Amino acid sequence: MPRRKPAVRRPQRTKDVLHGRAGESGDAFRCVGCRMDVPVTAPGTAHRNHCPHCLSSRHVDRRVPGDRAEQCRGRMEAVSMSARDNGEWQLVHQCLACGALKANRIAGDDNALALMRIALRPLADPRIGHRALLAL
Repeated sequence: MPRRKPAVRRPQRTKDVLHGRAGESGDAFRCVGCRMDVPVTAPGTAHRNHCPHCLSSRHVDRRVPGDRAEQCRGRMEAVSMSARDNGEWQLVHQCLACGALKANRIAGDDNALALMRIALRPLADPRIGHRALLAL
């Protein structure tokens, strides 16, 4: 099937995101999963919202990326992968505290082995797809 001609898109705007508890902006944050310091800047996206090593995130944004309006603050674990219409990959995160699902763009420096492990998970365990169909 031929690829569609890419539409002319304006560049993604940068967001002023506050990472600290006291509302300070910083150049890094501590991962809730592996406890490594993660730089805020990421190639391929305007702001980072997950750890490039373990792909964990924190449930802080409600509707708009960077709004920090969610009160849950639970750990979000990468459970699946998805692809947009333009072929871009997304991580699907699930909050371990409240169960909410969020889709996040992958960054250019994400761990390729961890991404492939999540993408191949349905092939390794056929019960995952069966459980997903039963949940519908």
